[in-house]
Amino acid sequence: MKEQLEKIVLQMYRSGIQYAEAIREFQKVFIVTVLHEKKGNQVRAARELRMHRNTLSRTIRELRVDIQPLRAPRRRPPVSARPVAGEKKARAGK
Repeated sequence: MKEQLEKIVLQMYRSGIQYAEAIREFQKVFIVTVLHEKKGNQVRAARELRMHRNTLSRTIRELRVDIQPLRAPRRRPPVSARPVAGEKKARAGK
């Protein structure tokens, strides 16, 4: 793994990427990878990264990471928001 990292760093250096930009890019990829593994759950990702949830949220905002695509698919709506079973049948019969 160290050799792979060294090759990436050499590529970045040769392409003219500045140190600050390289650090920012590494942070972004690292955080997105962990978030992806945790299905976009910031609390679990923060625990895995050994950082406070607020720090992770702030870092995500600073790095301008879009976490929507990483989140688990939407759950079913709560029972109170679902159509009543009788209404469904009544509509079908009309």
